[in-house]
Amino acid sequence: MNVGAVGDLRRIKNAIGVARKVLEHTTHTLLAGEAATKFAESMGFINEDLSTNVSQALHSDWRARNCQPNYWKNVIPDSSKYCGPYKPPTVLKRDGITYEDTAQSYGHDTIGMVVIHKTGNIAAGTSTNGIKFKIPGRIGDSPIPGSGAYADDMVGAAAATGDGDILMRFVPSYQAVEYMRRGENPTTACEKVISRIQKYFPKFFGAVICANVTGSYGAACNKLSTFTQFPFMVYNPLKSAPTEEKVDCI
Repeated sequence: MNVGAVGDLRRIKNAIGVARKVLEHTTHTLLAGEAATKFAESMGFINEDLSTNVSQALHSDWRARNCQPNYWKNVIPDSSKYCGPYKPPTVLKRDGITYEDTAQSYGHDTIGMVVIHKTGNIAAGTSTNGIKFKIPGRIGDSPIPGSGAYADDMVGAAAATGDGDILMRFVPSYQAVEYMRRGENPTTACEKVISRIQKYFPKFFGAVICANVTGSYGAACNKLSTFTQFPFMVYNPLKSAPTEEKVDCI
């Protein structure tokens, strides 16, 4: 049951590779921020500018739209109309919390994998650049053990994608593996995880993939008006090449 993870990693391209070094060369679970970058450099990774013409154009356009959308609330100036810097008002309004499927609207680039070796060893991993326009310092679900991914050689593994700020509250990958431990097939395990989150956040954006020790696999996703199917790739010795499969969201 070994884990290695990094979060808020700066100027290092291969985040999953750095996470592997945390697993292989430390007894820690998670390193974050500039300290994680220094660790990566000590492991031989290159510190480089990851900005591109596309990312710079996206940022300029976002600034021109008064920093819309963003993830601030209960601050001044009004974050729905203006850019920061933001500060808390003297008295914060204690309005009820509402949730919109913002991650689905803003986009993300999470990659999750579940792998079963022929010897029976099971591994899972996730890597992401995170949601666009996030507040600096934000860490999503990907590096959190049991949230972004989870594996147990005795049972199987799972990986999750979507709005990490919601997903990490439910440790969905761990929960999916526990459902499989109780005898649920991978598809049912994934569906139960999604249904559990739906009770609290019916409009959340997310999906889970699962596989058990026999090689059976499944997936599930939360249905939204703009997200009705979840595609994922599958490869095993019975296939000549990786193939795309899809599940209808529930």
